Amino acid sequence: MDILSIIGILLAVAVIIGGNALEGGHIDSLANGPAMVIVVGGTIGAILLQTPMSVFLHAIRVSGSVFFPPGLNLNASIDKLVSWSNVARKEGLLGLEEIAETEPDLFVRKGMQLLVDGTEPEVIRTILEVELESREQHDLQAAKVFESMGGYSPTIGIIGAVMGLIHVMQNLADPSKLGSGIATAFVATIYGVGLANLFLIPFGNKLKSIAMSKSHYRDMIVEGVVSIAEGENPRNIESKLQGYLN
Repeated sequence: MDILSIIGILLAVAVIIGGNALEGGHIDSLANGPAMVIVVGGTIGAILLQTPMSVFLHAIRVSGSVFFPPGLNLNASIDKLVSWSNVARKEGLLGLEEIAETEPDLFVRKGMQLLVDGTEPEVIRTILEVELESREQHDLQAAKVFESMGGYSPTIGIIGAVMGLIHVMQNLADPSKLGSGIATAFVATIYGVGLANLFLIPFGNKLKSIAMSKSHYRDMIVEGVVSIAEGENPRNIESKLQGYLN
């Protein structure tokens, strides 16, 4: 669990509510159903129009990694790669076949299978790097979904504000209806700007960071698998891969 992400969201909400209270406002003044519908519904509608379904669904799936990032233990992975290189030196590449079948990480399993099949080192590198780049782009597209929502949200908030003011202008003769229109106008702006800057854009940036961490991990795996295919000394492989820890 990413404690900083949870603290960040709680702190953002607490600061907004606390600041409103310090100015003498009530939490009820920030609760406005029509403004919420306009901002959230409009933002979702805009992003659905912009984004392919596969990318949107992938963004929803990976959004949980903001709070529960993938456990990428580079030290443990280096130990595994070094142990596999020892097995390959003693038993040959075919000695890795059973290990490859039980490997839970599909990317690592693919690399191991290429090793077992006797694929040339440069061919292994090319195949794995193509998949690495493809996965990285897919993850970055998911991050851009939230970034784009963060771009649309403030504008939708302004639309909500204008709609509220139109409602006010239409009811100038009836003071009892002015309050709700003015509230919708200002609260819609708060929702739009707050949603973008406190949640959506940080979500997108966090997903970008996670995508780059995953690519860094996979790049290390590629280097390790290719080194095993080239028959490098296990100690040299370990020294090389430890550079990825910095």
